Amino acid sequence: MDNLRIAVILGGNRRGRTGPAVSRWFVDRARKYPDPSVAFDFLDVEDISPQDGHGGPMAPEPAHTVEAADGYVVLTPEYNHGYPGELKSAIDAARREWFGKAVGFVSYGGMSGGLRAIEQLRSVFSELHTATIRDTVSLHNAQTMFGPDGTPVVDMSSAEAAVERMLRQLAWWALALREARERRPYPG
Repeated sequence: MDNLRIAVILGGNRRGRTGPAVSRWFVDRARKYPDPSVAFDFLDVEDISPQDGHGGPMAPEPAHTVEAADGYVVLTPEYNHGYPGELKSAIDAARREWFGKAVGFVSYGGMSGGLRAIEQLRSVFSELHTATIRDTVSLHNAQTMFGPDGTPVVDMSSAEAAVERMLRQLAWWALALREARERRPYPG
């Protein structure tokens, strides 16, 4: 069996110190995922978001990565009780590529840890015929979790356990849905 392909979409902007630190932390966790049958691709929203911000087509390489993926992890900050507009534009730049696949979430923010952004993304991905993973990774008050150099300054063991749990569930759903798509094309 071919490796499961999981595309990790880094949905936060690169400005400031929290977004890049969270992205580096999660990418490091994903690269250490113990199941060798799961392969990760990493896409920055700034590389896939259409320039006009209106859901135009993705560039060919990111579009191929999104289409080839069996599942996705969307890493998002929460801004004003929602997720960034650049992330919405990137999501909207594809349609059928998402159908019949699994999506997990990693969020960060203030007291809510980005959970409101995830709830909004669940409705978007429902419209795109995906199965969203119930268990998420949420970093509350993320700006206090990382030092000036971007390394964690607090115990991250519970967040690391949440990453492991979410990725195990995502891999299960991604494989189940891939097997289903191979037996019968998704009718969306």
